[in-house]
Amino acid sequence: MINSVYLIRRIKPKMNMKISSPAITIGLIVIITGIIFHLQGHAIVGPESSFMYSNPEWITYGQQIAIIGILVTSFGIALKISKKG
Repeated sequence: MINSVYLIRRIKPKMNMKISSPAITIGLIVIITGIIFHLQGHAIVGPESSFMYSNPEWITYGQQIAIIGILVTSFGIALKISKKG
């Protein structure tokens, strides 16, 4: 009979390895997207014809999106660190 603790110890590091790098990559993409949205809300980047251009709501949306990206990136980094430790 296979010991379940043995299986968990074997599978967990592989899951961390498979999840950490994509989580970091996705988090960084979300951060960059949030920054772009924030700057469009401030009318710094983007076409003037965009509904996001010079729109105060998108300043806040961009900040919120960037924070979510930071959380996802932090999660990926934490997984990578826990994998090494």
